[in-house]
Amino acid sequence: MKKVFVLLFICTAVPAISVHAQIFKRLKKTVQEHVENRAEERTGEGTDKVMDKIENRAKGGKHSKNNQSASKNNSSSTSGETARTSGDTNAPVNFQAYQNYDFVPGDTVLFADDFTEDQDGEFPSHWTLTKGQAVVNKVNGKPAFLLTDGNYCQVYPRMKTTSYLTDPFTIEFDYYANAGYGPGVAFEFTDEDGNATEGYVQFSTSGEVSTFELPAEFSATYPNEDDDTYRNKWHHAALIYKNGQVKCYIDQYRVLVIPSFSAVPTAFGFAGIGDATNPIIITNVRAAKGGAMNMIGKKFTASKIVTHGITFDIDKSDIKPQSMGTLNMIAGVLKSNPGLKFEIDGHTDNTGDAAHNMTLSQQRADAVKVQLVKMGIDASRLTTKGFGDTKPIADNSTRDGRANNRRVEFVKM
Repeated sequence: MKKVFVLLFICTAVPAISVHAQIFKRLKKTVQEHVENRAEERTGEGTDKVMDKIENRAKGGKHSKNNQSASKNNSSSTSGETARTSGDTNAPVNFQAYQNYDFVPGDTVLFADDFTEDQDGEFPSHWTLTKGQAVVNKVNGKPAFLLTDGNYCQVYPRMKTTSYLTDPFTIEFDYYANAGYGPGVAFEFTDEDGNATEGYVQFSTSGEVSTFELPAEFSATYPNEDDDTYRNKWHHAALIYKNGQVKCYIDQYRVLVIPSFSAVPTAFGFAGIGDATNPIIITNVRAAKGGAMNMIGKKFTASKIVTHGITFDIDKSDIKPQSMGTLNMIAGVLKSNPGLKFEIDGHTDNTGDAAHNMTLSQQRADAVKVQLVKMGIDASRLTTKGFGDTKPIADNSTRDGRANNRRVEFVKM
């Protein structure tokens, strides 16, 4: 069964059409014929068996390849060894592949969930379900949110207000490219009277990114990989909305730029067509306000830069490759201001032992310095200090507060 996975935004807009009558109209048109053709896939297998199959494929199993070929246009260097995808803990990280990566997430986290607080086999506690079925399960040992049934399945973060996205904002998530046809990313624009127009970006499991009814249509393909090499892996997706423009990233590539939106998103959710055989699989969802800090080439006068874009494996000091957008920005600031020196401060939330957090934060600050030195910054311009959980900037009793407290600060010396 063909499935489409959408990141659904509720927005303010001018055009007026029926919300539910028109939502996903184009999505349904593009996938409906596959529902009948692949009906045999709905075999009633339990989610656990499906996860076994997915894990077996991830360990080296093959699947049939569809007829779509990958585009060969490059958007950044891919020299050196293969870059590690977001969920692959065995392959080495090749930061050289991310040398042109320019995605910088927002500086204040609005919502973050990695599903580690949820029980396996249950619906996650920080989400609401309006259609279909969804469940938390582990994929390759990684907690993930699976949209398993529904035409369409719709899930939304539990937020205190109905409007919380502001211009600019960023959305990030990891998705598993299984043998299905999704995922995709869609946008709904709804005014206060309940009238809506629609547009969406589809991230396929073969790496294509396509847009429809925005009103123009755009498409691009993840470069240098065919379907077989793209699938059965975790990939990191990122979006930034700024001044009516949307930039879409997969892993180290800026895959697609949407020049203009006719509405400003104010909230988001995920939706799509999934089934138990080929569920939609996402994790590490994060929304933040702000984004695309552009300080390169400018005189730096602030006392410090607070970043949430330098991220690490859980309870480790291994820098994730998607952190390179922020690291590139910091390196650019230092190169543009030759007399500038930074103290790199590592901060954690209060989860776990305080002494361990202090050590971990120091190790993370040290890892950031090592990486910046590799990027051409003189080590004498950088010092490091770990503060553990001693200097929170948000409430540690909430997930979003803890996400804001996990940060790296660059303090001017």
